[in-house]
Amino acid sequence: MKLMIMSSSTGGGHDMRAYALMDWWKSYGGEAQVCHPLEDGFFVYRMGTEFYNFIQRKIPRFHQLYFRFLEHANLHRKPNRILFPRHFTKEISSFSPDLLVSVHAHLNHGFFELASRASRKPLKFAVYCGELGDGIGFSRHWINPRADKFIGPFEETCNAAVSRGMPEKKVEACGLLLRKPFFEMDNELMRVQYLKKIGLNPKFPFLVLATGANEVNVHEKVCRALFRENNPIQVVALCGSNKKLQAKLNHIQVLALPKLDGQEMAFLLRSADCMLGRPGAGLTSEAVACGTPMIFDLTGGVMPQEENNLKFWTKRSANLLTISKPSKLPELLIREVPSIKIKLPENPRKLLLSLESLVINHGSK
Repeated sequence: MKLMIMSSSTGGGHDMRAYALMDWWKSYGGEAQVCHPLEDGFFVYRMGTEFYNFIQRKIPRFHQLYFRFLEHANLHRKPNRILFPRHFTKEISSFSPDLLVSVHAHLNHGFFELASRASRKPLKFAVYCGELGDGIGFSRHWINPRADKFIGPFEETCNAAVSRGMPEKKVEACGLLLRKPFFEMDNELMRVQYLKKIGLNPKFPFLVLATGANEVNVHEKVCRALFRENNPIQVVALCGSNKKLQAKLNHIQVLALPKLDGQEMAFLLRSADCMLGRPGAGLTSEAVACGTPMIFDLTGGVMPQEENNLKFWTKRSANLLTISKPSKLPELLIREVPSIKIKLPENPRKLLLSLESLVINHGSK
């Protein structure tokens, strides 16, 4: 059974879920492929995703305006308004999927219709929405009543979809969609060995300074604030592909690491006493899967999409700790940092079976 997954690299969570789904689908014997209709299509669409990521890195509060523009602009709602879709339709025709899944709000309407026209056989369509809860950042573009299925990680996500017009009979909560190591049982021996290998003392507490795919961070300012307060906590700064930042932090004796794979990230989050990061759905989901205590970095303002996850955290945990200035972090580290722990099954089998049933049930009619 062939699965095509539509994603976009706005932020990091969409692609994380797309490639996780592709790996899981292949591990169960299916064929899968990820496509990026926006980035690989009309150059203006590619510029739009780059502009989104620029705002996220530099001025997150500006997303309050950009989000509202995208909500009302309807750039990709109708197939005849999508410019130069030839590359996308060629991918559909060449791969000939049985099932099309979108993990991005702006790929759920016009691109689905284009795919249906380009497909050589009947095509089922599903949406996996990674939003953790409801809020002003829950895009109306997630909702397409013509889709065969809407899947979310939690009931909060599904209730938000139903309240916005998705037929309840098509909506299902199937749990978090994450990389394989987050579903695996914790191997304490291997985890401790990894911590020692990278230079951490497992007997002492440590803080993870996280960065998303766009390398949004306030690492330098936070580290300098911690040093001014003579805070004894070990600090691990995730730097992604930013070698310049990594070199700067290593120079001030911070353990600065490059981009980690899923196993390394799971080891860190299961061991960390606290993590500081933006409240994106991807990072927050990984923290929830590992039970990692979190302080949310709101420097530069809050994006509407992030507000959904803050609302989810507030509902599910005893407290919500945030900073809008890096200098405030030391005073929060002396408090009890809240966490949420949701035990994952061995695999996202419920999600995979839900998607598979769309094609099987369709073929049996």
